[in-house]
Amino acid sequence: MSECIMCKGNLVDKETNFIADLDNCIIIVKGVPSQVCSQCGEVSYSHEVAIQLEKIVNQMKNAMTEVAIVHYNNVAA
Repeated sequence: MSECIMCKGNLVDKETNFIADLDNCIIIVKGVPSQVCSQCGEVSYSHEVAIQLEKIVNQMKNAMTEVAIVHYNNVAA
């Protein structure tokens, strides 16, 4: 089992929501595979998930909308 980098608590696999607050819009990605500390609640992502989140944000920031809500599994490739 992995340890939290903040408090050394145990990390638990969960799906969380990722929120990116950009200048012109807010992007919410639901159902993101994450590791959450059972002690302090710190959320972390694997390298692959972080790369995919960056791709999603880059795609959505040009959507010409104030708020974009997408599900991770619907856009992850």
